[in-house]
Amino acid sequence: MIKNISIIGVPMDFGQQLRGVDMGPAAVRYTGLISRLRSLGHTVIDTGDINIPIRDCDLTGSCNQTQDKNKYLNEITQICESIYKAGKAIIQNGGFPLFIGGDHSIAVGTIASVTNKEPTGLIWIDAHGDFNTPETSPSGNIHGMPLAALIGEGHPSLVNLGRPGAKIHPDNVVLIGQRDLDISEKKRLKKLGIAVFTMRDIDEQGISSVANKALMKLVHLKRIHLTVDMDALDPVEAPGVGTPVPGGISYREAHLLMEILSDSGKISSMDMVEINPILDVANKTAELAVELILSALGKSIF
Repeated sequence: MIKNISIIGVPMDFGQQLRGVDMGPAAVRYTGLISRLRSLGHTVIDTGDINIPIRDCDLTGSCNQTQDKNKYLNEITQICESIYKAGKAIIQNGGFPLFIGGDHSIAVGTIASVTNKEPTGLIWIDAHGDFNTPETSPSGNIHGMPLAALIGEGHPSLVNLGRPGAKIHPDNVVLIGQRDLDISEKKRLKKLGIAVFTMRDIDEQGISSVANKALMKLVHLKRIHLTVDMDALDPVEAPGVGTPVPGGISYREAHLLMEILSDSGKISSMDMVEINPILDVANKTAELAVELILSALGKSIF
């Protein structure tokens, strides 16, 4: 299916302590993302990057030492508001927003924007759950909290971003690839009944079965947002991430997952996040990220 794709870069690294993911959008563009998407027949517009303030300064340009207490909450909130407005406009015009991060806290804005028009399923591919709140987070880093905020739990400014309240129902969420969950995340995910396919599930059932079960979970919905954190991949395949966890999704498993999701015809928007060129090897992670985007958007072997 041919899509009208609008690329939105979000070079933000406020959600975590480790620097470098702000260079992710540039690394992805460097691989020829736009021309390669066009070769699939898609119409592609690069809208540029969301404006991001200099780190360690607030949005007014005043640097101070008190910001660490809230882990850049004000900056992240205002950046995600900008993401929300940009993504919402693209959806309203019938387009396909492709968000390139940046750390995973951008998902608060991206998913808020794409769920504004109608109920939308969410497939969250990640080594982690990103389901902490300020009370449960061991680090306080907001890139570990976006999914919780999207279902209505966490910092009020993030929960109410764009419009008041939760942006997605737990029944419409599927997590894939998890292998590093905090104890509190496990308890809350189970309590809410959110579908989680960990690496054990992938090992036992195979990625094809997991992909099809995820689609069946969301069969009642016309649209699905796909968010991919590159640390879901095994570090051998994707070394350029800030929080690598051994034992991740393999190269072919990742491509097959993207291809099956693409075949559903329901992927209507997408995030690609947490690419850190500083930690990468010859842009390997960014190259793989682009390959996965292409597979999700229709590229096939035959």
